[in-house]
Amino acid sequence: MNNELIAVLDFWEREKGITKDTLLAAVQEALVSAAKKAIGPARDLRCTIDSKSGDIKAWAKLIVVEKVLSKHGEISVFDARRVNPDAQIGDEIELEVTPAGFGRIATQYAKQALMTQLRKAEKALIFAEFKDRAGDIVSGVVRRFDRSDVTIDLGRYEALLPNRERVPTEEYQVGERLRCYVKAVENGIHGPEIILSRSDPQFVVKLFQLEVSEIADGTIEIKAIAREPGFRTKMAVHSRDGKVDPVGACVGLRGQRVKNIVRELNNEKVDIIRWDPNIRDFITNALNPAKLKSFEIDETNRRVRILVSQDQLSLAIGKRGQNARLTSKLTGWQVDIEAEASTVMSFQEKVDQAVKGLSEIPGITTAQADALVHHGILSLEDLLQAEPEDLTTMPEIGESASEILEAARSEAQRRILSVAPTATA
Repeated sequence: MNNELIAVLDFWEREKGITKDTLLAAVQEALVSAAKKAIGPARDLRCTIDSKSGDIKAWAKLIVVEKVLSKHGEISVFDARRVNPDAQIGDEIELEVTPAGFGRIATQYAKQALMTQLRKAEKALIFAEFKDRAGDIVSGVVRRFDRSDVTIDLGRYEALLPNRERVPTEEYQVGERLRCYVKAVENGIHGPEIILSRSDPQFVVKLFQLEVSEIADGTIEIKAIAREPGFRTKMAVHSRDGKVDPVGACVGLRGQRVKNIVRELNNEKVDIIRWDPNIRDFITNALNPAKLKSFEIDETNRRVRILVSQDQLSLAIGKRGQNARLTSKLTGWQVDIEAEASTVMSFQEKVDQAVKGLSEIPGITTAQADALVHHGILSLEDLLQAEPEDLTTMPEIGESASEILEAARSEAQRRILSVAPTATA
């Protein structure tokens, strides 16, 4: 049995990279519990394992006394001098107290405790190895699913890709190889956990750093990034060398560099934009190719109102307001895009009319309606086409998104029912 225990320790040392001394120390702690049950409440009990033979021995410190009153903590002068001729009353002597058959009992205890101790030692190694790797990209194989969380096998360790860090448009299969961004190494309730992400904007940043040498060496700087995972990313870049075109370098010859990244992102659209310190030029670059008519810049509130011609409105705002939303995130300014009207009053009347129409829907406040209109949702029909994610990103809406969409569906149903008799007739 002892040789079997040593074989187990050798196996885990090879497989997990945990030294045999560390494993032996962990097992020895478990053996003390076994010894206390087999021997009794001996004083200062400890156990040792021979790393070569696997022999297990128990030791206890006994006090030398003239007359033994407690066999678990005392030894007579006569017996003590058989071990140490110089022993005196009051001295402490460590003696082997290994009972017959203790090796079998202890080995069973050791095996039971080994897995628990092994997990602790393994997690300590995980933290030591990965604590400085947050921000790296790693490659692993999908092993299993826990509800919507994905466990990724990185080789020696396993990592977690939580549902919140998944890309909503991606589906994974057991055995599939994935590249992920190491978002954090957390010391949780159950020990260190490697948290991975494929939805974090920094995942895209890191992919560009690996693909574009000019970014890796610092010639080109990524100034800002905004991402709606699975759909679209906008990234602003700036060159510290006037001779290097930042956009062209990121795109690569015949678009090969950006194509490699888009392929890794499962065809998520990536817009590479030239950064500019002038907010007007920066927003113009971000909304390109839409043609912008005029700007009204509110420096105090970091808000920009942009007028475009009617035929450019949908291009500037983007599908479900995505283009305008990402531009706001990228620049850090609230960007309101509106169609140009012949007069400010007529335009304002249209805005007020749209706000009024939405606020008349039971369950939608005037403030919420105003926010929806300024994000490109002008009618009940537009609202019915929106997804919860489209609304939750609006600061004025946030967690009320699901309630607003439910109110919209209820209103649409009510309107259908109200015209049903006429249609039937």
